Amino acid sequence: MQKRVRFIAGSLTLASVFVLAIAWWVEHRLGIVPCELCLWERWPWRVLLGISVLAFLFPSQGGRFFLGICLILLCVSVGLSACHVGVEWGWWSSPLPECHAPYLKGRTVAELLASMPQFPSKPCDFPTYLIPGVPISMALMDGLCAGCIGIFILIFWPSNKGNGNLMIGRITS
Repeated sequence: MQKRVRFIAGSLTLASVFVLAIAWWVEHRLGIVPCELCLWERWPWRVLLGISVLAFLFPSQGGRFFLGICLILLCVSVGLSACHVGVEWGWWSSPLPECHAPYLKGRTVAELLASMPQFPSKPCDFPTYLIPGVPISMALMDGLCAGCIGIFILIFWPSNKGNGNLMIGRITS
């Protein structure tokens, strides 16, 4: 069972690093400014990175517990992605006030300029497409990635018996 926990935890660590590296690359190398929902979508991956390292380092002392937390974090990531995709597709408005146009207050031009935000923000309803011609935004890619990794965890979930049965085998029998 410890080998299986380490395999899943190591895979989760690599996946978290990969997802966060892509987000960093898109922001800093391609110069694409993330919106507030994009920034929120990164938090489950950051926490997942730390928890998966703990599961890798301590597989016998609560490794399955840590993997369960990782599965919950992936569900949170899918939920945030679904919220963001719904905003991008116009199904609902963003729950974050930062995703809307700033409210400027003042009577003179100087007061209006002083009340403007320091940095411009990208609206959350404007999707970021990395591959030209493919209508899959980064928010949708994040949700699909988290969902696939969650299925991966369920398939390779370590059994109590230690015989290494896959969860799929236990579900169908």
